[in-house]
Amino acid sequence: MAVDYHLEGQVAVVTGSTSGIGHAMAAALAGQGVSVVLNGFGEAAKIEADRAAMQAAAAANARVLYHGADMTKPAEIADLVAFAHKELGRLDILVNNAGVQHVAPVDEFPEARWDAIIGINLSSVFHATKHALPLMKAGGRGRIVNIASAHGLVASPFKSAYVAAKHGVVGFTKSCALEVARSGITVNAICPGYVKTPLVEMQIADQAKARGIPMDRVVDEVILAAQPNRSFVGYEQLAGLLLYLVSDAGGSVTGAALSIDGGWTAA
Repeated sequence: MAVDYHLEGQVAVVTGSTSGIGHAMAAALAGQGVSVVLNGFGEAAKIEADRAAMQAAAAANARVLYHGADMTKPAEIADLVAFAHKELGRLDILVNNAGVQHVAPVDEFPEARWDAIIGINLSSVFHATKHALPLMKAGGRGRIVNIASAHGLVASPFKSAYVAAKHGVVGFTKSCALEVARSGITVNAICPGYVKTPLVEMQIADQAKARGIPMDRVVDEVILAAQPNRSFVGYEQLAGLLLYLVSDAGGSVTGAALSIDGGWTAA
């Protein structure tokens, strides 16, 4: 049975939502009657087709729009938030999801890659939040959900930039939550383990080729080795947590880094 989170008429911006986790979260919000501004890179025709499909499936009078802000550029991030307010009249929910990854030893890590990961995974969270908060304060209510990672709580080798950025997201979440605790605004981080996104699927294929083993062994012995339940986190599970956090039911949850990782960080 579908759950009604009573979100009809609200407005959300979801960064990095043209695929993967962000797309699933945007779709979940639209399904609850939330008007959503999508954001991300990709082929224009596919983005429009996905936007139209999400619009067709949206509940109530929700609208689904798209803005192509580059999340490495503060001025474009500011314009993304302003666009949502101009076109939809308000801003209730911000989901900071945009992220990239690169794997390399610290002494071989390309400096440009480091800067891009910090910029997209961490600094964009600050810029989007900075511009969203005045709108939320004016409305007396807001929900900010930052998509961190299990790597915001623990580390893995060869992912120094990603781990640093995601730890930063968790710290930023806590600090911001304290600042706005009496403003009707909550700020939380979701820390997923491995989700079977298109990026992870490519990693599985690459690892299988490099190691000379079948893809199912890569999944069990490499990708999910850190997750005790040996299962990917599902999009619907992430969406369920998001909907709880942005609803009134989650109104007393703030400053939290919520693990959804099959037991990865329990050890």
